[in-house]
Amino acid sequence: MARTILTIAGVVLAIWLVLTVIGALMSMLKLFFFIGFVAVVVYLAVTLISKSSRNR
Repeated sequence: MARTILTIAGVVLAIWLVLTVIGALMSMLKLFFFIGFVAVVVYLAVTLISKSSRNR
């Protein structure tokens, strides 16, 4: 009986660990995408400003 309970507890803990790791990876990817988006916006802004200052 104890072995069955421990096996079930182990499976539940393993599933919880996998879901936690997946959640952490997804949040890390969202952070990287946000940082990349901000970098692209800054790059485009600097490019547009430099092109407009050359025309003057």
